[in-house]
Amino acid sequence: MKLTRYTDYAMRVVIHLGTHEGRLASILEIARVYDLSHPNLMKVVQDLGHAGYVETVRGRNGGVRLARPADQINLGELVRHTEAGFQLVDCEGCLISPACGLPGILAEATRAFLGVLDKYTVADLLVRRSALRQLFAIAEPEVERS
Repeated sequence: MKLTRYTDYAMRVVIHLGTHEGRLASILEIARVYDLSHPNLMKVVQDLGHAGYVETVRGRNGGVRLARPADQINLGELVRHTEAGFQLVDCEGCLISPACGLPGILAEATRAFLGVLDKYTVADLLVRRSALRQLFAIAEPEVERS
């Protein structure tokens, strides 16, 4: 199973925000840390905001933070939100589809995959929070002071 880049970006956002525990972070900061496209990341953050995963604060000192505690954001739920669908094969028009067992097996595999993700929250991704903070500090660009 392969997740989309969109889901990858969403996971990176919640990890970054969870590591910084309530501090507002800018989308530009997150994009720079991970070396991601700012416009693409902005779309992901907007979507996560509309879905209630992150809170956005407008204005000069604004930014984004988790909308609820990390232990209340379920990974399975997040992946279901960010992925358009989990149809692993397109059997439409296939000669053997009426008799083939593959779609049922793949559906079972998908349920198992999501079932494992359902056991975890964003907090489980942050068990090495201090190491994550150190890695983010290395990647964060110096802020210009005036």
